[in-house]
Amino acid sequence: MDEMYTEFDAEPENMILSMDDLDKNILELLSDDGRKSYRKISRELGVSVGTVHNRVDKLTKSGIIDKFVPVIDHEKLGYTLTAIIGLEIKGGTVAFLTDKKEFKDNLLAVYDVTGQFDCIIIAKFKNTFELNKFIKLLLNEENVIKTYTQTVLNIVKEELNTSMINFEGLLFY
Repeated sequence: MDEMYTEFDAEPENMILSMDDLDKNILELLSDDGRKSYRKISRELGVSVGTVHNRVDKLTKSGIIDKFVPVIDHEKLGYTLTAIIGLEIKGGTVAFLTDKKEFKDNLLAVYDVTGQFDCIIIAKFKNTFELNKFIKLLLNEENVIKTYTQTVLNIVKEELNTSMINFEGLLFY
């Protein structure tokens, strides 16, 4: 029984990494435009290009910046239906969702949560047929007990690929 919980028994080390005001300002500029050149950032912040390069390198190596990715407009690709799906799962693991090809294409986010459900999924679909197929595939998984699906009528704010954290509340050293 203890083997099942080994991935949950260790608290991550060094969860809070140190940053100063310059790091914060660089992160804010890159959050607005991840393709902004170091030269433009250096001009806006009044520091050398080398300093910006070194800071971005430090932020990347420390894991504060995980990766640079494009922000995709899913609607322009035909994915006009957004669903929020709650799952009741036996066994406590949700990793199988991200490992299976039939789920990967539609998933935007998978959260292991507390409360009524064990997992919350945010997914995009081209139509209700795709959503229906996705839910049926979920229900065929032996660990999935029940699903609860809500479709999104109107997206007020959706920025899953960007960091819009209020840097004011972070600790700086």
